[in-house]
Amino acid sequence: MVNLELYRVFYTVAKCGSLTKAAEELYISQPAVSQAIKQLETQLGGKLFNRTHKGMELSETGGKQIFDIVEKALRLFDDAESKYAEFKDTATGVVRICASDTVSTHFLLPFIKEYHKKYPDVNLMLQNGTSSETIELLKNNKGDVGFVNLPIDDRDINLSNTVMQLHDTFVASESFSELFDEVVDLKRLQDYPLLMLELSTATRQAIVSFAHSQGVHLHPEIELASLELMTELAKNGIGIACIPKEFVKHELEEGSLREIKTNPALPTRAIGLALPKHENLTFAVKEFIKLINEK
Repeated sequence: MVNLELYRVFYTVAKCGSLTKAAEELYISQPAVSQAIKQLETQLGGKLFNRTHKGMELSETGGKQIFDIVEKALRLFDDAESKYAEFKDTATGVVRICASDTVSTHFLLPFIKEYHKKYPDVNLMLQNGTSSETIELLKNNKGDVGFVNLPIDDRDINLSNTVMQLHDTFVASESFSELFDEVVDLKRLQDYPLLMLELSTATRQAIVSFAHSQGVHLHPEIELASLELMTELAKNGIGIACIPKEFVKHELEEGSLREIKTNPALPTRAIGLALPKHENLTFAVKEFIKLINEK
């Protein structure tokens, strides 16, 4: 099959009527234009142009026979390229977002609202799961962008950047008021009813790991899968919740929960933005990431 670019050179020479003008329009040298015409004539097996004192004229039995067809074909290719370029710069299709319920509720919600308002034609698909489940979705091309607890050591995904700092702390209702006015030794909380996430979660594992490094063993009285339910139980005096401060900001401000400061304090954690390693990001996905990074 003849190289498409040879036809483009042929069309430009025919339109300009000159090798020199065609070379200027194509941003290549005149010898290159001349060589391309000779190559096309060789491959087609016939003469395409006649050289005259006026320049290059299409031959009756060659160039004139194919000019209209080549013009239509090139126009179709140009239309296809324009359509693709338009698609790349238009937010359409689906953006599959993978994150935990808590991250979706306390971090992503305002971004999702803003993005949907800006790009109403994009279908946002929220897939809730733990950090490990989110990573598996990304690795199996079932998610476009994910939000995971850091640190993550997995070479099969790309970690873009940190999007949120988390400050784990202990909070409780007035039922545990004796703990509010002093810095409490972390080991002392072993004697109180604790509310914590399930051991399979990255949050719980990080807290348990740190506590063990301090010689403290925190055994929860109640384990939950939901931070929202944990918050409600703490507000009702059932126990002391171990939870990121950012996720109970409203309760701390209104006074339904109060913070218990410990020595040592729990270390700061972070939420990171993760992407599939070998996938080309669509314009819609890039715009969602851009919105997150501009916060």
